[in-house]
Amino acid sequence: MVADRSPTVTLDTVTKVFPGKTAPALVDLSATIAPGQFVAVIGKSGAGKTTLLRCLSRAALVTSRAIRFDRTELEELRGAALRAHRARVGMIYQQFNLVRRLPVIDNVLIGRLARLRGWSRWAALAHHFDARQRAIAFRCLDHVGLLDRVWQRTDTLSGGEQQRVAIAKILAQEPTVVLADEPVASLDLSNGRLVMQTLRRVASAVGITVIATLHHVEHARNYADRVLGLKAGRLVFDGPASRLTDAALFEIFGEFVTEPAGRTEGERLGELAAS
Repeated sequence: MVADRSPTVTLDTVTKVFPGKTAPALVDLSATIAPGQFVAVIGKSGAGKTTLLRCLSRAALVTSRAIRFDRTELEELRGAALRAHRARVGMIYQQFNLVRRLPVIDNVLIGRLARLRGWSRWAALAHHFDARQRAIAFRCLDHVGLLDRVWQRTDTLSGGEQQRVAIAKILAQEPTVVLADEPVASLDLSNGRLVMQTLRRVASAVGITVIATLHHVEHARNYADRVLGLKAGRLVFDGPASRLTDAALFEIFGEFVTEPAGRTEGERLGELAAS
């Protein structure tokens, strides 16, 4: 489960325009993300959050300027270099992307395929993994708190447990960066917290950079080191979660998102006026 050091991720005035669209999906986006940070990306639907993740994974190319992982410009990657980049980037989706009829251990071992070559890869495709690969899968499941579910069929688990299996599968891939697209959107509050705690440990204990788009603002406040707020493709907030005030949320969403206990509408408007 030990990955190479996470790279410094640099967004250099990134713009993305999709063919046939008049409005750009991303506009002059600039940020530098240090290795091991947990970064939450928030904003309204259509703000550009998923597009940003697609550009980071190199599933999509930026229209102008560049994204760099350390000194490597993603737009220049082709062939084997592009495949290597994608193998180093772990993607977690709202849908769990698991083979539900398989045991948990087999789903996690699928994450090892990108790391195997030659006969080992052919054997793995036939579900024959050696002791070393299984030991890695056990460690990954232990890390997400599901070691006691190793031999259980995946479709018998709760939604939160299945998402944690998906995280274990990504850890087995030994990524240097984890991208998570709305990873808790389909989960109830309790399971969502467990998944967010797991992603928090990936960043803090394993030291892997995690960049997650989030629907729930409180998850960004409670678990992220840093928050990027997008509005119509532009970066309108970049700071620690502790600075994600009502005024900042109003700037990102154009409306009050939360109703903190004990504060009146007048008090919130006063904070906006002071800002």
